[in-house]
Amino acid sequence: GNIIGSGIFISPKGVLEHTGSVGLALVIWVLGGGVAALGSLCYAELGVTIPKSGGDYSYVTEIFGGLAGFLLLWSAVLIMYPTSLAVIALTFSNYVLQPVFPNCIPPYNASRILSMVCLLLLTWVNSSSVRWATRIQDIFTAGKLLALALIIIVGFIQIFKGNYKELTPSNAFNFWMTPSVGHLALAFLQGSFAFSGWNFLNYVTEELVDPRRQVSISMNLPRAIFISIPLVTFVYTFTNIAYFTAMSPQELLSSNAVAVTFGEKLLGYFSWVMPVSVALSTFGGINGYLFTSSRLCFSGAREGHLPSLLAMIHVKHCTPIPALLVCCLATLIIMLVGDTYTLINYVSFINYLCYGVTIIGLIVLRWKKPKIFRPIKVNLLIPITYLAFWAFLLIFSLYSEPVVCGVGLIIILTGVPVFFLGVYWRNKPKCVNRLIESMTCWGQKLCFVVYPQGGVAEEEEA
Repeated sequence: GNIIGSGIFISPKGVLEHTGSVGLALVIWVLGGGVAALGSLCYAELGVTIPKSGGDYSYVTEIFGGLAGFLLLWSAVLIMYPTSLAVIALTFSNYVLQPVFPNCIPPYNASRILSMVCLLLLTWVNSSSVRWATRIQDIFTAGKLLALALIIIVGFIQIFKGNYKELTPSNAFNFWMTPSVGHLALAFLQGSFAFSGWNFLNYVTEELVDPRRQVSISMNLPRAIFISIPLVTFVYTFTNIAYFTAMSPQELLSSNAVAVTFGEKLLGYFSWVMPVSVALSTFGGINGYLFTSSRLCFSGAREGHLPSLLAMIHVKHCTPIPALLVCCLATLIIMLVGDTYTLINYVSFINYLCYGVTIIGLIVLRWKKPKIFRPIKVNLLIPITYLAFWAFLLIFSLYSEPVVCGVGLIIILTGVPVFFLGVYWRNKPKCVNRLIESMTCWGQKLCFVVYPQGGVAEEEEA
């Protein structure tokens, strides 16, 4: 539910643009699923070995210490998740508005306003009830799979009719440009955005029912990963194949909404189904990102790396309202600036940097604590293979897009002084401590929140 969002409706254009051919674009999609599968196997081991919510952040903090964990948290809260949320929300509004503005790009202000309304609505839902949030996720996951199934089925019908000219080997690998290694790295970054979210179940490990069941019975966390990655890879690859049964590469590159163009060409009167389906898909994607990113803020605050207010939950609803509000506010700010495809490059680069550091942590943990209980233990070739690909991708991304990658690295490094001033420096002046305590108290009163470790009675006594 988290993986399938806006990516499959945005990234095909970016992947095709950098690969220069239909065939190589499809190879990138399959490769993206394979790399996500390798990463998810590593995360499965980490998730059951260190059963803490917070995913990458919790593992890096446990293995490398506070500064490394804080830098990952800083980049995630500041850019990774707000940017991903902004891209998905903007995709939602573009597809909703596309039928209203069929012959042009939807107006900037209309798109931003609708995106903000959607984000605020889902923030309210997630603040009101965990059950509502998870129910929305389940319903919209089913809806988005049905939408993609429709695209794939129509694509197969096209193939059976003989409309697969662009997919024949002679045409599929007919390059209109010769892609460099740097172009391939950027194509993979675009495609990897569609697969982002494969590690999100690790962010709510503590909220899973029985996450460390016996191996003989199987385990919820790895079972979910093993089912989802192959399924998503299959769906993404065949969705792209379906796109090319209806559109030439040039038509796909010139389309502002790929699925809408696909529907207009093949569904006739029922072409309205496509924008509605994509809107449903992205709506569920926003909900999933809000749910998991707020848990990251919650975990960071619980470890003392963010203000304690963000580790508090609502007295009645048991939802992390302060963390949700911070995620919402950061996304609203990101939403007002930046082009969609540039934002994808930013977030994909930082995402992959964090994934690699986390998987290096898996190898370090094997060395530091060889006898720790591991319900799952992957072959060392899996993390080593992932890291080899990871190094290749980052090096050539830096070479091809030095500004985008450089800004991403600068954003991460700005967290160093913040860590030493806000976390490492314990003996702060009394006036600073009083200001923080005052803000925390006001936040508690406004959001009706308490520390999750204590009960309502304890808080009332205090």
